[in-house]
Amino acid sequence: MPTVSSDRERGALAIVLHTHMPYVEGFGSWPFGEEWLWEAMVGCYVPLLDVLDEGAPLTLSLTPVLCDQLEAPGVGERFAAFVEDVRRATHEEDAAGLRAGGYEQLALELERSWCDYAGALESLSGQGGDLLGALAPHAQWTSSATHAILPLLATDAGIRLQVSSGVRAHRRRFGDDWRGGFWLPECAYSPWLERALEDAGVGAVCVELSNRYGLGAREHLRPIATESGVALIPIDRTTISLVWSDRGYPAAGAYRDYHHHTIHHHNPWNNDGDAYDHPAALALAREHAADFVTRTLARLRQANEFAADAGAPLPGGGLVVCALDTELLGHWWYEGVEWLRAVVAECARQGLELVRLDDALQRVEPVSATQAQVDGWQAITWGKDGDLSTWSGAAVADMAFAVRAAELEVVAAGERVGVGAVRELLALQASDWPFMVNRDIAAPYANERFDGHRRALAQALVDGQRADVDALRNLAVDAERACLLDPS
Repeated sequence: MPTVSSDRERGALAIVLHTHMPYVEGFGSWPFGEEWLWEAMVGCYVPLLDVLDEGAPLTLSLTPVLCDQLEAPGVGERFAAFVEDVRRATHEEDAAGLRAGGYEQLALELERSWCDYAGALESLSGQGGDLLGALAPHAQWTSSATHAILPLLATDAGIRLQVSSGVRAHRRRFGDDWRGGFWLPECAYSPWLERALEDAGVGAVCVELSNRYGLGAREHLRPIATESGVALIPIDRTTISLVWSDRGYPAAGAYRDYHHHTIHHHNPWNNDGDAYDHPAALALAREHAADFVTRTLARLRQANEFAADAGAPLPGGGLVVCALDTELLGHWWYEGVEWLRAVVAECARQGLELVRLDDALQRVEPVSATQAQVDGWQAITWGKDGDLSTWSGAAVADMAFAVRAAELEVVAAGERVGVGAVRELLALQASDWPFMVNRDIAAPYANERFDGHRRALAQALVDGQRADVDALRNLAVDAERACLLDPS
């Protein structure tokens, strides 16, 4: 391990953006379906691309299932049609209705917000309509093929299928300079996953250890070297909660209210219930960016002082990992991308080193953990209560058991299973369906999708090698049947 220079002893910040969308391309439109993808492109992905192109040292993780959709034939044309044929008209209709009701400020805000759509379309057109290609230079981490909760899968073969397919897809799309970063969906970790991760070339994953060490513990600021060779990188809930919590920055009154909307789901109000004031909200985002950096520096300083007093200084000054769902920024929190841009600037102004996670692993010395220690960290996630209950608890237990039963059927079919069945299994394993049911977010759509993939898988097992693979359009084209067979 190289010697750490003294100017780095104050520590560093790594912002990890976990970028994911369930497979909605071709599965419904309004109110649930591929419109989610178009809205995320307008509010989040295209604006984020501008920040990345400015040179911001952020860690971008793209799930294979999102890339499947951005890579699908005709996606650029359908996005353009959505903007021009749908959103232009809905903005005009809702603005006219508000103006007729005497709400001039709300109408003006809708007319302003239409520029987000027009601007995203213009920006994407300048990229040749290829958003995935534009993001490619920034893509660093990958994930499982369809965002499955890996500790809930039933077999080693099922783990191999999800992990290896995700890595293979990333290498095909972005080249062989991948450095081994792998986002565990929902940070769901169990020690028995490490064999499959190591075999696929994974070198590092993020984990949530708040329940083990408590909020604010210095243990969250150092990577953990395991005997398998897969580094475990704790995320720092203390820092994340500044952004992502009930009392986080997005809850401030001046920010745009995501939940209060017009007939066509446009949002001209702020969280206080007044007409949204865009310049005022951006000014607040800059204030919150300065506050975020100040608090992160204080977090590092306090942890370093405590460690020094205990006689165990943090080599490199420690590493704060702030991991966020990318879609929080710009889509759910309208001002989030501008907050992120301001954070980058504030890091430079306040002297906080902002680093990509792969680079940070080369400069922050990890703490070693024995296998016996790691074996005690069973089934941890960054979900509610830090466990698997969001995806396997009473509200969705039937889904969890059905997915495991389906996996066992596919594995038992061995050489007789076709590519169609493999891809339907991957679609069924997505974490999104039980999450949406448990949280009552578009639950009817999630149940419909789950039941549809379950029926299609059952038919594919009957059809064997003759199973139709076109129904899933572009999903998991890199999946290989061989992953399900005995590797020996």
